[in-house]
Amino acid sequence: MRRLLAGLAVGSFLVAASACGSSGGGDASDKNASSGGTTTVKVGVIPIVDVAPLYLGQQKGFFGNRGLKLSMTTAQGGAAIVPGVVSGQFQFGFSNMTSLMIAQSQNVPVKAVVNGVASTGVAGKDFGAITVKKGSPIKSPKELEGKKVAVNTLKNINETAVRESVRKAGGDPSKVKFVELAFDQMPAALDNGQIDAAMVVEPALATVKSQGATEIASSLVDVAKDLTVATYFTSTQYEQKNPDVVKRFREATAESLAYADAHPDEVRQVVTTYTKIPAATLAQVTLPKWPAEPNRASIEALEKLGEQDGLFKSAPDLDKLLP
Repeated sequence: MRRLLAGLAVGSFLVAASACGSSGGGDASDKNASSGGTTTVKVGVIPIVDVAPLYLGQQKGFFGNRGLKLSMTTAQGGAAIVPGVVSGQFQFGFSNMTSLMIAQSQNVPVKAVVNGVASTGVAGKDFGAITVKKGSPIKSPKELEGKKVAVNTLKNINETAVRESVRKAGGDPSKVKFVELAFDQMPAALDNGQIDAAMVVEPALATVKSQGATEIASSLVDVAKDLTVATYFTSTQYEQKNPDVVKRFREATAESLAYADAHPDEVRQVVTTYTKIPAATLAQVTLPKWPAEPNRASIEALEKLGEQDGLFKSAPDLDKLLP
C-alpha cells in the first residue's frame, strides 16, 4: 500500500507532507474536539478558485454552526492530497475525479463525500482552458502534436482533457509532450517560452490572459457536458469511525457551495485570502459552477476517456466511490 500511495502522489505529495507535518492520525472525532465542542478537521486543498466555497463557508460560519473548524493545507494537485487523506494527515481532501477514480480502481480506501466543482459547460467561457502565448502560431489543439503542454499533474484529469481536445480537433494526442508544472508557475513558463501551451484553471487562467495569452480550447467542456471536475472526499476508515463529523462536513460544504454560486463577488474577495492574484486580474476570473450534486453521466464519460488513455488497471467502481 505504501508503494501504491507513493505512486499516486507522483512526487508532489512532498508538498502536502512538508506543509502539514504529522497529524498524529486521522481520528479527529468529537472525543478529540477542542474546548467549546468544536472539532478541528484538516483539509487538503489546492490554491485555486475551485475551493473558494470552503473558505467562504468558514467565514460565514456554516462550519462553525455545525461544530467544525477547518484547518486547510495546500498541495499541487489532487494526486498529492489522496495519500494525505488515506494516511490520516488530512481528514478530508479536495481532489479531481480522475485522481479519485485511479485510487479507487487500485483499492485505495477513498470515498467522495460531497460535490466539489463543475465546469460551466460553455466553450470559451469556462474556468479551465488550453492557452498559448501571445503571438503563438498555434491556433488549434491539433497543432499541439510535438509541442510541450503543461498540466499540473501528469496522467490525470487535465492531461485527459487536453488529449480529448486534441482528438476532437483531429490530432493525435499520443504525439503531445506533456510536462508537469504547478498552476501558479504556468504563466511565467508560458511567457518565457519554456512551454508551448498550458492547461490552466482559474486564477492562473486570468493571469495568462492578462499577459496576452490566447485560449485555443475549453478542454473540460470537451470532456463532457457540465463536467463534475472534483469532489471533497475522505477515507473509508474515517467515514466509518466518524459518521457524524462526515455528515456535518457534508452539510456545511453543501451550504457553502450554494452560497458561493449565489454570491460571485464574495467568491472573488475570498480568493484573495489564499492566492496572490492581483485584484485587477481577479476581476477577470471566470468562476466555475458549484452544483449541489455530482453529475454522474459526466463522471462516466471521464472514466471512459481515462480507460482509453490507460489510466486505470481495472475499472473504478463508481457506486462505491460516489456519495
